[in-house]
Amino acid sequence: MKLIGSNTSPYVRKVRIVMVEKKLDFVFLSEDVWAAESTITETNPLGKVPCLVMEGGEALFDSRVIVEYLDTLSPVGKLIPSVGRERAEIKTWEALADGVLDAAILARLEATWPGRAPTERSRAWIDRQVGKIHSSLKAMSTGLGDKPYCAGIHLSLADIAVGCVLGYLDFRFPEIGWSSDYPNLHKLQDKLMQRPSFSDTRPV
Repeated sequence: MKLIGSNTSPYVRKVRIVMVEKKLDFVFLSEDVWAAESTITETNPLGKVPCLVMEGGEALFDSRVIVEYLDTLSPVGKLIPSVGRERAEIKTWEALADGVLDAAILARLEATWPGRAPTERSRAWIDRQVGKIHSSLKAMSTGLGDKPYCAGIHLSLADIAVGCVLGYLDFRFPEIGWSSDYPNLHKLQDKLMQRPSFSDTRPV
């Protein structure tokens, strides 16, 4: 399998972590989707990463679709329950985490995209997205409580998704300073960073 992505994309990082935790073999192909010479639309017409190209040439895209598929490939380290309320809980955590990333990236693009002049940028739009980040961090902290992991006593996709959020905020939004406000999330991140799947994929 070939994973097309960027080292700085939190969505790509989520997929990479899942592949490592599941002990799956893959080749990582770095791709800058913003570059004029990018060929990403040849595999994903949406022009986004991550994109997983399987042995037969078929492509899967959207990180949620990809990790769902990957979790079925190996019994090692089951990350998503098959059915029921437990499954819904994990997927809700993932949806919350991905929503934070959506908001963070929208805020960053509004502030930095070179195709827009400084006078065209909306401070109100950026503040709206940052507000979503803060309310979601509070919800994550409340949901985690004093549990060792987001959904109980074992690592799951919920923790991977949340860990990718926290790492991305440290990387792109250090001014948010979430770790001092939410010590339980900080404790979770420290635990996750002890795993090679997390430490080896830290965005730089």
